Amino acid sequence: MENQTTVYTLVLAGLSDLPSLQLPLFLVFLLIYLITLTGNLLILLLIFTDSHLHTPMYFFLATLACLDMGYSSVTVPRMLFDLLTGRRVISVRDCITQIYFLIYFALLEVSVLAVMSYDRYVAICHPLHYMQIMNWKVCVQLVSGILGFASIYTLVHTLFLTKLTFCRPDALQSFFCDLPQLLQVSCSDTFINVLLIFLFGIFYGGVVLSVIIYPYITIIRTVLKISSKAMRSKAFSTCSSHLTVFFIFYSTIIFNYFRPNANLRNQELKISLRRMLQNVDCRHKIAQTR
Repeated sequence: MENQTTVYTLVLAGLSDLPSLQLPLFLVFLLIYLITLTGNLLILLLIFTDSHLHTPMYFFLATLACLDMGYSSVTVPRMLFDLLTGRRVISVRDCITQIYFLIYFALLEVSVLAVMSYDRYVAICHPLHYMQIMNWKVCVQLVSGILGFASIYTLVHTLFLTKLTFCRPDALQSFFCDLPQLLQVSCSDTFINVLLIFLFGIFYGGVVLSVIIYPYITIIRTVLKISSKAMRSKAFSTCSSHLTVFFIFYSTIIFNYFRPNANLRNQELKISLRRMLQNVDCRHKIAQTR
């Protein structure tokens, strides 16, 4: 560490090294990004202008549309800039900032999807008391609580990232900054960072899964008791689309944070644990000599 030079800029691997592909990729992703923004803006406009859609379910849907625009805007504009200019260098500060907002919006989306499952549970299993339970005050409190928790959760990761140093010329194997790739190129001890990923991931992931699975078990039981085939079909249609979005998003996060760098993390954990045990053993021997 003493003989290594600290670097303050990182290189993104990008999507392709072929110059002939830069412009086509730029146009394709620009089109996808504009479609994403336009679609979500149309959803928001429709919800705000139609008084029949001023219900808790569509309130959460509007929140999800806003988060989707925020999540895509964290990475896509920078990627488009790099494709257009060929510049793939990013400062460590900007990289950590991008990671902050990436984790922040991802956490918010998963949380809102989990809250929407509770909303569906109340609507299907307790329809007569739906507006009493899911009133506007409760909806705002739920979203506010999620925003506050996500801010603290993400801030903890970010503060520990600022303690890392970088001295490798390796490129980040992605077209944007993400937590696993950033830890790979750090020359600091990333044991705490990896431990936070696992502890927070297991704890919060377990909570979110419980919030999703338990209501849907009750929902399925209730729907199966409905005599009307059309009503059953409508209920299952609403729930299946929500579950599909959740599990696609959730499985992507799990794969990204728990699969690609499993060998790296296992090695780091083993080295750090071995070092910790050696320190404990040394202190024990020193205490005995005294």
